[in-house]
Amino acid sequence: MSVAPAKLGNWGIDSEYGTLRDVLLGHPDFYRWEDAGPIARRTLQNAEQLGVAFDLQLAQAQHAEMVRCYEDAGVACHYLDADEVLHRNFFARDSSFMTPFGPVICHMQLKSRRADYVTAIKFYQDHGIPIFRMVTAGHFEGGDFVIIEPGVALVGYSTLRSEQAGAEQVAGWMRDRGWEAQVAPIPDHFIHMDALISMVAPKLAVACTEALEPWVVAWLRGKGIEFIEVGYADCARDLAVNLVALGERRVLSMASSPEVNRRLEERGFKVYAPDMSMFTLGGGGVHCLSQSLCRDPTAS
Repeated sequence: MSVAPAKLGNWGIDSEYGTLRDVLLGHPDFYRWEDAGPIARRTLQNAEQLGVAFDLQLAQAQHAEMVRCYEDAGVACHYLDADEVLHRNFFARDSSFMTPFGPVICHMQLKSRRADYVTAIKFYQDHGIPIFRMVTAGHFEGGDFVIIEPGVALVGYSTLRSEQAGAEQVAGWMRDRGWEAQVAPIPDHFIHMDALISMVAPKLAVACTEALEPWVVAWLRGKGIEFIEVGYADCARDLAVNLVALGERRVLSMASSPEVNRRLEERGFKVYAPDMSMFTLGGGGVHCLSQSLCRDPTAS
């Protein structure tokens, strides 16, 4: 039986699919492509052959289109401060993550992002949102925390970003509050668990099950989770799983995921699919760019 969350006013989430009311984003004012992981590295090493080049104005226009999708869905957008040194802090998913008990400040491993916690802490302090915990046991990043359903979380780690010690610390905090928290490794080249599974509705996930450990898939199936399957290449190259459930059968996806979008629409979802190529080529999708701050509670 899970423990009731602390009162946080309008802040906190108990699922990944309750109606999204508030989201934390950033400003890609100082964005550039850099070697921030396997996806970005592939882009940099093959840019000429792929026929792609970084365009800051295009990136800003694509980000603005994503914001318009949120606003059309009635989601209030909040922003981390832009910082010329913290030029990737607008990937707001990773420097913190939200729980029913408040936000957790993360301990990031990538050298260019180690101080992103500064703008995350400032945001929560400026908005009077009490911080629940701060990761100290090892590196851990918000993209590796996935709420499967109220009372159940899947916590990932690899060797590139989140570490097992950090994942176990986070899982322990959730268990202390009465949650079930399963810790699981992921292949390095997927970077975070949110590149492998996204919950879009109760008992329904978009996932790359062939990249998850078989015992993780069995654990999820044991909880009655149904999967919209995504192929390994689409997951690793195009971040097709990296989407945001908006609640009420609505999903923020991307134009680069036409097959996933079609299958979601067949199930009755309204799908927003902006072109986010400047970001996916740089190593992150819409889920990486977005930190859910407030969702309607779904626990009975």
